[in-house]
Amino acid sequence: MADSSNTQTQGSSRFGRYLIYTLLGLVCLYYLMPLFIMLSTSLKTLDDIRTGSLVSLPAHVTFQPWLDAWSKACIGVRCEGMSVYFWNSFRFVVPAVLISTLAGAFNGYVLTLWRFRGSDIFFSALMIGCFIPFQVILLPMARTLGELGIFNTISGLIFVHVVYGVSFTTLFFRNYYVTIPDELVKAARIDGAGFLRIFWRIILPISTPIVVVSIIWQFTQIWNDFLFGVVFSSGDHQPVTVALNNLVNTSTGVIGYNVDMAAAIIAALPTLFIYIVAGKYFVRGLTAGSVKG
Repeated sequence: MADSSNTQTQGSSRFGRYLIYTLLGLVCLYYLMPLFIMLSTSLKTLDDIRTGSLVSLPAHVTFQPWLDAWSKACIGVRCEGMSVYFWNSFRFVVPAVLISTLAGAFNGYVLTLWRFRGSDIFFSALMIGCFIPFQVILLPMARTLGELGIFNTISGLIFVHVVYGVSFTTLFFRNYYVTIPDELVKAARIDGAGFLRIFWRIILPISTPIVVVSIIWQFTQIWNDFLFGVVFSSGDHQPVTVALNNLVNTSTGVIGYNVDMAAAIIAALPTLFIYIVAGKYFVRGLTAGSVKG
């Protein structure tokens, strides 16, 4: 009887696993279908698109739509493709990510391990920035950029994203640093280490998990942003997301769905690469500071 019961239990457990794996597989197929359609369409000729179905494989694989999207597609009045705007995004995304991450680490260090009178109020005020919609700050930010003389510049976009992102990075680092024992900082003080030396030599080297979280979060948010790019930049200074929108809305009679899909994948490649390479570290970093001690 015991053997029969164990066999039934194992059979039920195996069936449950198969059912879960089947459901997960269906969900993955459903989730990846748009990406498959985009990739397949980007490799088709216009004749294949007209005669084939949406989910059919290309009859004749061609990379010409990718070449056109990168260097020949007309975006507004310019026909130089996505390349200029793609590198524009890198020019402001990388500095904005690094600056906001470093600023968040420094803020979290001060607010956690060098507490001062009113630090809780200061932290709460910073946290308000996490809940302010983009639209609320458009006019004040435009006025500020104009006063600083950096409106419609790469420097202006860096400034905007650092200001808006530092609240999130501060929250990440502050929640991570509360798990660091106070004795570590006290011991460093006794050994003669000062404020900055403790930060650079002790705290920052053990912050790798949350640094990865901050970089992934900020890179994704800034790269995918459209509103700030379309409001605070124009012409040659626009990011790739704005250029993609302009490309899709260009009605020259030459641009086809294959070029649009290729351009969309080009615009999404950096964030896709980040998540494929470092996605697992994102989850690890978020949970690294969840338990103190």
